[in-house]
This record gives sequence, structure tokens and C-alpha cells, in this order.
Amino acid sequence: MADGSRVRRADVPLGRLALLCAAMLFLLLGHITLIQAFGSHALNADHRNQRPVIARYAHPRGDILTYEGTPIAASVPSDSGPYRYRRVYQHGELYAAVTGHMSPRRLTGIEHAQDALLSGDDPKVRVRSLVSERDVEGADVRLTISERVQRAAYEGLKAAGIPGAAVALDPATGAVLALATYPTYDPNTLTAFDPARLAEATRRLRQAPGQPLLNRALHRLYPPGSTFKLVTAAAALASGEYTPSAPVDAPPRLRLPGTRTYLRNSGNAACGDGRPTLLYAFQASCNTAFATIGLKLGQDLLRDQAEAFGFNARDLRIPLATEPSRYPLGMDRPQTALAAIGHHGDRATPLMIAMLSAAVANDGVLMRPYLVEEVRLADGSVINRAGPTPYRRAVTPALAKYLAMMMTRTAQPNGSGTKAAVPGAAASRTAAADIVPGAEDHALMTAFAPAGTPEVAVGVVLEHPGTRADAVTTITRAVIDAALS
Repeated sequence: MADGSRVRRADVPLGRLALLCAAMLFLLLGHITLIQAFGSHALNADHRNQRPVIARYAHPRGDILTYEGTPIAASVPSDSGPYRYRRVYQHGELYAAVTGHMSPRRLTGIEHAQDALLSGDDPKVRVRSLVSERDVEGADVRLTISERVQRAAYEGLKAAGIPGAAVALDPATGAVLALATYPTYDPNTLTAFDPARLAEATRRLRQAPGQPLLNRALHRLYPPGSTFKLVTAAAALASGEYTPSAPVDAPPRLRLPGTRTYLRNSGNAACGDGRPTLLYAFQASCNTAFATIGLKLGQDLLRDQAEAFGFNARDLRIPLATEPSRYPLGMDRPQTALAAIGHHGDRATPLMIAMLSAAVANDGVLMRPYLVEEVRLADGSVINRAGPTPYRRAVTPALAKYLAMMMTRTAQPNGSGTKAAVPGAAASRTAAADIVPGAEDHALMTAFAPAGTPEVAVGVVLEHPGTRADAVTTITRAVIDAALS
């Protein structure tokens, strides 16, 4: 009996020990599960963990191709330690704004946006590989980028030597024909496997003047200036209170309500006789006329029209991420007047500047911009093909025809875009912002061509060009020529 009591007393601490061990095992399993379920991504992303990096370079990645089929990013055998392949970029600077780069530390551009397809991790690519009993290979991504148009855009920017960007779109489909930014960089400088060499190359680019790693076409916002008069004109026509032949108030100078600030036209010029038609005011790019229209329409109507063109939209990916262009909220009347001529808080990317013309050129329908034409497997089979998709109804077809006619007039004598004239082209531009105290003096242009049957819409921006503001028209003309040739 005494022996049984001693056994039962011994069982109590053993039972507690067993419960403690079970609890610790449970906690251990739970912790492992948490790491695997929620912490694996962070561990894989840790730059000290080389296994995911080595695995990424273990097999050939798919090529990135131009529309014509020329590879501009490809994998080649590597002789660098455990890395079997390395990435190379043909004409790296020319296409860097589109391809981005793949380094052991990060991916950018199309390399990032289409990583699952290029690497072969996409389920459709893996299934096809299993069915054909082939090793997993990345799919090739063919872009919408035209070699001729892209070269014209990039070389035009480079020749000007001024930071900026140029975008060309097919207005009927939304296909991006060119997307160039300057200054830029050579992606091949960021493909080194040696950590010290890669860190040094990255440091130099980040500290370089002009921010060459910045994709200005998609991620930098600019005051749209007189290109925004296209939006204000659309709002005026849509209101039913104006027609192209209707007279508008356009004093030589306009006192902004409730202030002592006067708004003037470029060069302090008069706008006709002070009561020109809307068509003339648009052709001559009269600031006082469009500021007056903005005051009469009010900020809400202007904002509705701006958003119809794509301002304030946060859902646009091409598939590269884009910075939303902005039309501000909560403005007073002086701010509304300035916003009507593309100043105050208005901000637009070069992509948006091109989208303005693209919408007008396509009977008022803005097609969703896109960069990827198709995706092919190694055996040549197509698994993804682009389908043009409407993105916004900017204006009605009737109003689009009015706006197209008004834009065409800017390339005629006395028009603000005369120097950009090419056969059949239509354009609207601003080359200086001295009419608004403190405004940024960027040069911008939006255009489409041919006027009758548009095939290309262009947006070009140059930062602080000074006396070389006319370079924006030279670049626009070169891009249009390349697209139509």
C-alpha cells in the first residue's frame, strides 16, 4: 500500500513534466508553422539568404522582346560560382525604362512586373512544362514597343540633353509604342553577382545627377501647363454653354478673385480683341480665357472632366506601376482659375500627357495603355495575348471631333504649336510658365497624327529647358515621323 502511494506521488511530477513537454512541442510546432506560413517570404527576401538567388539563376529566364521580335533582355551561361546563368541587356540604355533590370538584390520594370512568366513560376508555364515533360523554362515576353519609335524618343531626349521623358501610344488600341526617359542607365551595370561591385554600382547611380534610376515617364509628376487646356476645353464644350465659335472673355490680364495677383497671357500678349472665339483662344493658348472659363464652370465640373481623362485614377498598371496624375480637391476660386490652365495643384505624368491626345484621337474613348503584346513558351505556343480594352470615355465622339479640330489649329499659323507641325499632325503645348509667379518652367507637348486617321499619340516633357524649350517640339516631331514612316 505504501509502495502504491509512492508510485502515485511519483506519477504527479512526471505527468506535469509530460504536459510541459507537450506544451513546448506544441509551441515549437506552432512557431515553425508561423515561420513557414508567414515568415518564409521575409527569409527568402533577406539578402543574406543566397539560396533563392541561386535558384533564380539556375535555369534560363525568358527573353524580353521588342514588338518586332528582337531580344532586348536574355539569359546567357555564367561562369560566376554557383550562378548558372546571368542576365544581359541589348541596347541597355535605350530600353531601360521598359525592361528595368534583374540583379541579385531586386527586380524592376518588366523584369519585375512579369517575373512569374519570365522565371517559369507562373502556373500556366509550369503546367505546360509538365505536360511536355520538359524542364521548367521561363516564357518569352514580347512587348508593344516599336524599335523605330523607341529609338526616336530616346535619341531625341539624349540629343536635347535635358532631363525628361517621351511616351507614344497607339490611340486605337492603347499599345505603348515608345516609353523613354532621360537620363537613364545601363541595366548591365547592375547584374553583377559580386556584392561589393553591385553595391558600388548602385551607389554611383543613386548619387548621379539627374536621377538616372527614376522612370520619369511613369513616376514623376509635372504641372501640365497648357496641355491641360484640352481638359478645360472639353469641360466647356460638354457643359453646353460653349461651342468652338462662341465668344469667350479674354482680358489682357485677369485679376484672380480675392487677390492682388494678375494672370497674364504668355509674353503679356493680348488675346485677339478680348472677346475671341473659344477656337481662337485655344489656338493662341490664351491663359486669361481659359482661367475665366474655369471660374465660370467651377472646380467640380473641371475635376469630373479631368477624371474622365484619367486624372486621380489609382488603378492604372501597364503592367508597370504608374504614379496617379492629380487634379486637386478643395480649391478656392483663384486656385480653380490656375488649375484650369494646368497650374496650382494639377500634376500629370508624361504618360498622362500622351493619354490626353490618345483619347481625343480615338473618338473620345481612352484605351487602357499596355506594354505586353503576347507571352510565348519555349515551344512557340502563345499562352497570353493582349486584348485592347476601353479604359475611360473621356468625351463624346462629337466633342472629340471638335477638340481634334481645335488641336489641329495649334499647328497652323499663329497657333501655339506651330513649330511642331508635321503633315496632318495635331498638337497642343506649353514651353514656359512665366505667366504664373513661382510656376515651374517645364516644357510639355501632347500631339496625335495623322489628323484624319490617327495612328500615334505622343506626350513629351522636358524639365527646366530654359532657352531650349523648343526641343520638346523637335522630339515630338521625330517620334511622330518614326511612327508614321
